[in-house]
Amino acid sequence: MTKFKRIVSLVIFVPLGIVLIVLAVANRQSVTLALNPFRPEDSVLSLTAPLFLLVLLALLFGMALGSFVTWWSQGKHRRQARIEAREAVRLQKENTAAVKPSPSVVPANQAIVPAPASNAALPAR
Repeated sequence: MTKFKRIVSLVIFVPLGIVLIVLAVANRQSVTLALNPFRPEDSVLSLTAPLFLLVLLALLFGMALGSFVTWWSQGKHRRQARIEAREAVRLQKENTAAVKPSPSVVPANQAIVPAPASNAALPAR
């Protein structure tokens, strides 16, 4: 299964890497990102960087934000799994304690009532 995962990873990530490198080389010109919507010409709230850098940063930010939101929304499932794991451990301990042989149980190789030492004690037929 690990070879399959490796092959799938190569099939997906190698072409993706090639496309990203080609886009980065093709979009090296600088662009200005204006963060002030009311005065775009204001240089205080603007950032000048190569286009590929801004695009890659936006992709990374989106991936990080999506990962965080997914992690946050699945918190209730992780909490439930922790509770159930603790319950399973508790029940396993309880089961182990219940299965242990008690001292009142007679081992299989021992008779419950001792056999008489001789046949003389037996009644006649």
